[in-house]
Amino acid sequence: MPSKVPAAASTLRILTYLAQRSRPIAASRIASELDIPRSSTYDILAELLDQGFVLHYPDLHAYGLGPSAYELSFGYTRQAPLARLGKRVTERLTDRVGEISHVAVLQGRHVLYVVEARLNKPASYPTDVGVRVPAHLTASGRAILSALPANQLAAVFTGETVLEPHLGADVGPAFPVARALADARDTRTRGYAVENGEVLDGHRSVALPVFDGAKWPVAAVAVTWQGSDSSRDLDMLESVRIAADQLQKAIS
Repeated sequence: MPSKVPAAASTLRILTYLAQRSRPIAASRIASELDIPRSSTYDILAELLDQGFVLHYPDLHAYGLGPSAYELSFGYTRQAPLARLGKRVTERLTDRVGEISHVAVLQGRHVLYVVEARLNKPASYPTDVGVRVPAHLTASGRAILSALPANQLAAVFTGETVLEPHLGADVGPAFPVARALADARDTRTRGYAVENGEVLDGHRSVALPVFDGAKWPVAAVAVTWQGSDSSRDLDMLESVRIAADQLQKAIS
């Protein structure tokens, strides 16, 4: 039966088609394989691009799914079981290390804190469930960014040249996109992510990515503590690794 809303049907077909591909696809091929007029395909892709549902890869002259599409596809995982299982994981992690722990997911250029566990004592760290923070500043964001394919990583920052230098800072030293990309490469080489005072002065974090069954980095687990030297990194990392492995097994 023909669709009563052809543009909506074509939009959903394009998104479904891209979701089934392991690499970006040229617009002409999308139009051809889906038998959608080329002009309509470009119009739909332009709107999806504007809304963040697709990304354009200029070097490949192709399109792939964007952050908004991943947010939708990840909705079920984030709500059940990620939040439920993440709560258990972070509570055990905080009990083990005696510090703040959390699970975060990537939303565009930001991370969203989905679960957080704190001890029953005042904590000045400016994060909580539902808070969004620039991904390049946080250990959680750096962990996820480091695990993205190179093209996807570059696409996250498409159109940007300078990023936020410090959480809540209107002015400060420039934080070029090139530095964020270098941080992701360094994190990948090191094997874990570190944040040292970029979110809150005098606080340090370590984080590891969590992968779904398709080996996509859907989240990160992190621990944050007061201090600025690296003397506790490896001890904290061992506990974070246990927590990340537990969460990964639960959602895969």
